[in-house]
Amino acid sequence: MATTVRSHNTSVRDNPAYQAYLTLRTGFIVAPILFGLDKFTNLLTDWTTYLAPAIDRLVPGSASGAMLAVGVVEIVAGLVVAVRPKVGGYLVAAWLAGIITNLLLLGDHYDVALRDFGLLLAALALARLATTFRPPHDAEQL
Repeated sequence: MATTVRSHNTSVRDNPAYQAYLTLRTGFIVAPILFGLDKFTNLLTDWTTYLAPAIDRLVPGSASGAMLAVGVVEIVAGLVVAVRPKVGGYLVAAWLAGIITNLLLLGDHYDVALRDFGLLLAALALARLATTFRPPHDAEQL
């Protein structure tokens, strides 16, 4: 059972745990959607260079087509975080685990894999915090 500790003089918005939840939720809405959209434009990088050959052989079509599918999944993940952060947090964590596996199979970008592991932990923290703090449309009043 989740409990929220509040003093009589402060609102939930003043709660550092709520502020952490809101920061993580905002980040995991915005970042996946932006990264997903960039799979269609390749403005940040050529995303196909991040696809491990072993994974490329598993998926049908071209590496470019695979990255478009990745973009769709990332956009959906960001939208799920927006609507259902508890579920979305676990979805993003699972997606990041897949990205980490891909990078390790690629045998390169270990720095990115380590960064993504940190993001995976943050996504798990979001999912846990979301059990206490629900989006405004789910809660009667925060």
